[in-house]
Amino acid sequence: MLPSIAATPSASTADNDSAVPARIREMVEAILIASPVARRQGEVLDTLARDHVELVLPFSPDNVTVRDTVHGGVIATLIDIAGAAAAASGADPATVRGGATSSLSIQYLAPANGIALRAVAIVVRRGQRQVVTDVSVYGEDAEQATVVAKALMSSVLF
Repeated sequence: MLPSIAATPSASTADNDSAVPARIREMVEAILIASPVARRQGEVLDTLARDHVELVLPFSPDNVTVRDTVHGGVIATLIDIAGAAAAASGADPATVRGGATSSLSIQYLAPANGIALRAVAIVVRRGQRQVVTDVSVYGEDAEQATVVAKALMSSVLF
């Protein structure tokens, strides 16, 4: 079971403060979630709220390194897309045209052996152009939540 994230907004409990404008939602879905790399990996958008994004990556043998261990680069890509989506989620739809990752630091904490993954991205600090996001990747195991990786990411919006 995954840890509770009750202190953060979710799509199902979105109010006026956590709702993502339609233009931003469309950008996230078209540019990030529908990107060739996200589609190839099988990433699915589960939650999109202001400053909070959750992506699910079902287990696939196409994403492994050895036996059933998910490749670290696949996990890094999951983190990057989740963090970018969280950064975009609170952007001004009238001015934002795009964004880019400016820094990404990942600590791999446990192997992801034959399990689906969930990336939970929470904005830590939002500036006018720079957004810092904390991303945790959990193994979706019914018996226990395993933190597979933790990351701190900076995105620049333009």
